[in-house]
Formats: sequence, structure tokens, C-alpha cells
Amino acid sequence: MTHRPDAGHPAPPPGCPAHRASTPMYGPDFAADPHAVYAWLRTQGPAAPVELAPGAHATLVTDYRAALEVLRTPEVFGKDARRWRALADGRVAPDNPVVPMMAYRPNCLFSDGDAHRRLRQAVTDSLSRIDPNALRGYVERSADTLIDRFAALGEADLLGSYAKILPLLVFQQLFGCPPEIGDRLVEGFSGIFDGVDAERADALIAESLVELIGLKHTQPGADMTSWLMAHHARLTDEEMIHQLVVLIGAGTEPQQNLIANALRLLLSDDRFAGDLAGGSMPVEDALDEVLWLDPPMANYAVHYPVQDVDFGGVHLPAGEPVVISFAAANTDPALLSDRRTGNRAHLAWSAGPHTCPAKDAARLIAAVAVEKLLDRLPDLELAVPADRLVWRPGPFHRALTALPVRFPPIQPTRLAPPPVHDLAASAAGDTGTTPLPHHPAHPQQAEPTGDSRWKASSAPSPSTPQAATSTARPPGSAPGERQRPWSFLAAWWRGQ
Repeated sequence: MTHRPDAGHPAPPPGCPAHRASTPMYGPDFAADPHAVYAWLRTQGPAAPVELAPGAHATLVTDYRAALEVLRTPEVFGKDARRWRALADGRVAPDNPVVPMMAYRPNCLFSDGDAHRRLRQAVTDSLSRIDPNALRGYVERSADTLIDRFAALGEADLLGSYAKILPLLVFQQLFGCPPEIGDRLVEGFSGIFDGVDAERADALIAESLVELIGLKHTQPGADMTSWLMAHHARLTDEEMIHQLVVLIGAGTEPQQNLIANALRLLLSDDRFAGDLAGGSMPVEDALDEVLWLDPPMANYAVHYPVQDVDFGGVHLPAGEPVVISFAAANTDPALLSDRRTGNRAHLAWSAGPHTCPAKDAARLIAAVAVEKLLDRLPDLELAVPADRLVWRPGPFHRALTALPVRFPPIQPTRLAPPPVHDLAASAAGDTGTTPLPHHPAHPQQAEPTGDSRWKASSAPSPSTPQAATSTARPPGSAPGERQRPWSFLAAWWRGQ
């Protein structure tokens, strides 16, 4: 693809930090071949001007070492988005589609110094309470249930029927989220990542999280939401909302893209296809390759120079966004190596004080999801040529629109969905279940055996001080009220 930075785009006004011609990072051309755009940008130095969305200018770092310098020097490049001058002075409209992904929130992603350390500690401490064996077991059972829904059909869209849904089941369990709240959260996060009706998506997320937090004030359990609320950092309700935005956002959309991109690679690259035919499933190798070449968050880690800085010959004004291209930095020609198997020096999880705190859990979920699918459907193949797969537009993610496959039909191994435990009860040693909706053609089956609780012994106890919060909102549903299934899941279970 020949990409001209000024094609069809008027030059920024004189005096604008993006006065050098900005390369657009939105639309189908960029989505189809972002690496061609990165190659063009490299000709301008370690960092170059880009347009993330119409009117939203930034500097994109494409050099590996330069990216590390930004990520590891918070005294020079801050994360607090209240420094974003273009938003503050009106050059970027509040309804610009990239604003929800970039604007300040009082969470660990957009904070610096002591504030960052306090919020980050609450997240890392809460994540440490998850039992990885319980997580693996729940992912396996959820994966089996999803595969059973299309195993006898001989064809499926692995994105819509598998990669999208599996992280949602996991996050519902992990955050103790009732389905009716989860439905709205998924809709909101999808809107933000797609850049569609961003203001409505942002409001939907905030309203849903207020409801979830209100519920956990009265019904705490062995889940991330309750653990964060009970942490000695004493998060306010507002801080809770914004911490959950980061955690749930990172646990759904990027997770589904990691799963789908790994499956695409395994099914389209001869290096992996040959191993699959021989009975070997190099899933970890495929994940490494994806995290190097097509990371689910290709461009992000927005920073703001705390003062004007000369960066490798590029003038970076204070308060103008600097975005790290993880995908471009990982493929920097200066790295001089095509050997990625077992190499974890990529930047897909970022680096420095803002390294992703959930990278181990995210990789485990993706690996189990891919392994289970290939184990159940070893003769899986793409239903269309790999070069006909379509990528979703957007400056930040690397995401397919669909992943159609075919395979010899097999009989389901189980008909019942995995249990979704009442995590508040499990904190007291109970493992009562609330099943997901069943396909009406199948009777209720016995639930799988085994303990799929999170680390229940670490659940908040009456002796754990509650966080100082604002007035609790009414819970999302009465304790004994039957939960409604997520609307899109209910339709999917009915085969619609």
C-alpha cells in the first residue's frame, strides 16, 4: 500500500504542534496494512506526527529504544491526561471518538507518582488473590461449553461465537458482575474501542459500574470488585469506577483480540499449520509471535511531556500526546532479529511503571482458550483465504471483524454450560451456582465437578475495613431476584 500522509487531509493550521503533515491512523486503509504506515513513519525519525481521529493529533513513537525511553522516564513523560492541552483549549472536541480512550480518569493508568503507586497497589494486590488454577479451570469449562454450541455445525465465526464470548464469561465471574449489568458494560466498551458514539458508550459504562459498586456495598464477595473496595488504599466510589474501567476494558476487548489473532496465525501460517497437522500445538509460540507482530493493543500508552523536549531531533511540546506504537516498536528493523519464539522482550504489555499488571492472567486465558479449541477441533481450517480477512478500523487496537472457519462436525461432549458461582457465598465456603441460560432443546445436565472459585480464602472478612466511599447506590438487583441473561447471549444460545 502506498500511503501519503497528506492525501485527502488538509494541513493543520500554522502554529499547531502537528503542523508537519500528520499521517492518519483511522479508516480501512490503515486497518488493512498498518505496518506499511509504520514503515513510512520510520522514515521521519523515531517519532512522527499522526492523526488518531479527525482533529485529534499526536506523535507516534515507532522506535523500540525510544519507546522504552518514554515508558521508563515518568519524570519527563507523564501519564496524567489533564496535561492534554488540545482537549483543554478546545482544539479537540469532547465528543471526538478517541477522547474516552485518552481523557483523564482517576485510575492507575492516567496517574503519576504517589497517586499512581497507591492505585496500582490496590490493583496488583487484588489480582494476586486470584487462584490461577481456578482461573484455568473456569476458562476450560467455559471454552468447552462454547465449542459444544457449534461443534456439530462444521462451521463457525470464531470471533463472534468464541473469542468474544469467552472473556465475557471470565470477567463476569472475576468481577462478580450480574448479567444484566454485564450486558451494558460490554456494549459500552465495544463502543469505546470502535470509536462509535463515544459519549453514549462512556455514559453507559459509568452508569453500569455505579450500579455494580452499589451492589457490592451490600453483597461483597470473593471477586475483584469487592477486593478493590476493601483494600487499605481506601478507594472512593469514583476511584472504584475508574479502576474498573481499566481492568474490565483490558480484560474484554484486548483479550478477545489476542485469542482471535493467535487463532488466525495458527490457521494461516505454514510454520504453525505444519505442526498442527503433526499433532503438535505450538500455542505459546503463536502467542509470542502475535504479541510481537500483531499485539491486541497496537498503539496506546499515551504520555504527555511535562515540558517541551527535544526527542531524537523531534520537538515535542509540553502537553501534546505521545503515543507508543507497540506494533511498530516490536518490528523495529534495528532489533535485527526474526527470532521471536520464547522471546518476551516485546512491548505488547508496555514497560516501566505502567507495565500491564494482569499480563500473566491474560496470557493464561488466551493460551487455554486456544489450546482447548485446537484440542477439540484438530482439523480446523480457515473458511476464506487469510488475505481476505478484514480488520476493524481504529487507531489503537488490532482486531478482526470475523474469523470464519470450517471443520469436520463432531458431537458435543457436554450440554450444560459451566457454573457461574455466587461469589459472595463462596467467600463463606459455599459453592452455589447460577447457571447461564441453556439451549431450550437440551435438558438440565449435572454441573461439572470441581471448585471453580477464585481464591475464596482471601475474600473480604468482617474485620477488613471498608473503603471510605460516598453514599452507596441501591443494588442492581434484589438479593433473591432472578438474574436476566445477557440479551446477546440469550439470542446466541437460541441459535439466532
